[in-house]
Amino acid sequence: MSPVPTAPARRRRFGWPQRVFSQVLLMQLTIVTGVIALATGLFLAPLSAQLDDQAMRRALAIAETTASPELAEDVTGSRPTADGPVQAEAERIRQATGAEYIVIMDGRGVRWSHTSPAQIGRIVSTDPSEALAGRDVMEIDSGTLGRSARGKVPLRDADGRIVGAVSVGIEYDSVRARLLAAIPGLLAYAGGALAVGALAAYLISRRLQRQTHDLAFSDISALLAEREAMLHGIREGVVALDTAGRVRLLNDEAQRLLGVGPEATGRPLDEVLGAGRTSDVLAGRVSGDDLLTVRGSRVLVANRMPTDDGGAVVTLRDRTELERLGRELDSTRGLIDALRAQDHEHANRLHTLLGLLELEMHEEAVEFVTEVVGVHRATAEQVTEKIHDPLLAALLVGKATVAAERGVSLRIAPASLLPDRLVDPRGLVTMVGNLVDNALDAAAGTPDPQIEVELHTVGSTVILRVADSGPGVPAEHRELIFTEGWTTKELPAHGKRGLGLPLVRRFAERQGGSATVRESAAKGAEFVVVLPDALAETGPDEDLTRIPRPLDAPDPGETGAPGRAGGAREVRQTR
Repeated sequence: MSPVPTAPARRRRFGWPQRVFSQVLLMQLTIVTGVIALATGLFLAPLSAQLDDQAMRRALAIAETTASPELAEDVTGSRPTADGPVQAEAERIRQATGAEYIVIMDGRGVRWSHTSPAQIGRIVSTDPSEALAGRDVMEIDSGTLGRSARGKVPLRDADGRIVGAVSVGIEYDSVRARLLAAIPGLLAYAGGALAVGALAAYLISRRLQRQTHDLAFSDISALLAEREAMLHGIREGVVALDTAGRVRLLNDEAQRLLGVGPEATGRPLDEVLGAGRTSDVLAGRVSGDDLLTVRGSRVLVANRMPTDDGGAVVTLRDRTELERLGRELDSTRGLIDALRAQDHEHANRLHTLLGLLELEMHEEAVEFVTEVVGVHRATAEQVTEKIHDPLLAALLVGKATVAAERGVSLRIAPASLLPDRLVDPRGLVTMVGNLVDNALDAAAGTPDPQIEVELHTVGSTVILRVADSGPGVPAEHRELIFTEGWTTKELPAHGKRGLGLPLVRRFAERQGGSATVRESAAKGAEFVVVLPDALAETGPDEDLTRIPRPLDAPDPGETGAPGRAGGAREVRQTR
């Protein structure tokens, strides 16, 4: 049996690292090392020239100090000998200054002093013509004592005549030694700078490692490609803002919903969208979840999430499309509720009609049927004449039937007029339903129980008013009733109440509006809901301009009956 072949062990490859942290650290260390090496070289290059210049100037200064008129008298009044006064003075100065040599010569270039006495009386090895011509000389040159930094000056007598020259040399090895002595300290400073730079590079790279979650550049590239595909492929609008409120990112769906193009990127949000609720919601000036806003003919639901860098990401959902599906469902539910409320009354009417027919009271039966049909028709006509939205009309017809069942008169105020251009009809249905239900509970059982509902518009703002003849709401409780869970009613079997009014206020505030309560004309409660931008833009063939009656103004022809408005049509079902 042959042995099973095993896979060869993979060799570890050494090369360029893949992680962002490692690559950045390596690049930073390379840059820091290169910069320090370049700086060290640039410092050493002029340092050598500076040391040469300092040595030559030092030699020239010694030469100028040596070239005195007294020395000139000794040159002209003696002979060049190893034990002469000129040699003695030159050696004294040389030993005192640390110079390598001090050579004093006459006008012919003959040495009168030298470090080696055997050279006294001989011609100098370098050209002394410039110094004998009266010019100072500084140079690096080689002579009998080797390479040195030299300074030469003319030697003048008391009358200023040039009688010779003085040449002073500084050993060049000492200059080189000073340069070499400076290198360790310079390298120490460079090493310290390199260590600090390496530490800083490491700390920066570690921070970058945390921020990039230790990803490789290939991973970041893949994530970026995936993010672009996701952002431009999802059916929700995404808007990213920076700390200054400028648009950092707009995906395709956000451009469609907001009606802007790619040129909006990089511009301030208020400049792109203009002033209004949409800008306030996206900028975070309005807080909350699932905030409703209107942009053109679209109803948008916005949620804003701050980011760690001080910016924010806003997601937008198009609620306009959902309205088309929900409108028919809500209408059906409203009709079903109305039919359920009429079931009991309809049975009573059939029994009454059957009794009249059995008693052969045919005329009375015809009158009874005519009256019942007329009341139903009048009820629908009264509602649809004022309320053009089918959802709200169906709701109010159903609520009128329920109110009649409980012996409460439900009226539609004559100032009511609501066009079929609601941006969020389901939200308004929820608010009207909750307020009417509360009004029914409050008015039922009181003398002359009644409810009045008014819906009218001011521009694109919808104002809803629901008043009842119940006991009212005390002033100290007018804010508490909008608190979730607060109620004055007995708890039902499921143990939850106090949700309707908080829901009404939440719906209103999401649209930038308000919900308040005050005392009604019948001393009961009157709830007022204001919904800005609740109507879509007017079509080219529509003219809905009207001046609504102020909420606090009395109706024309008011009868003075408590809680009744003169001329208001009573929507009442007979039992």
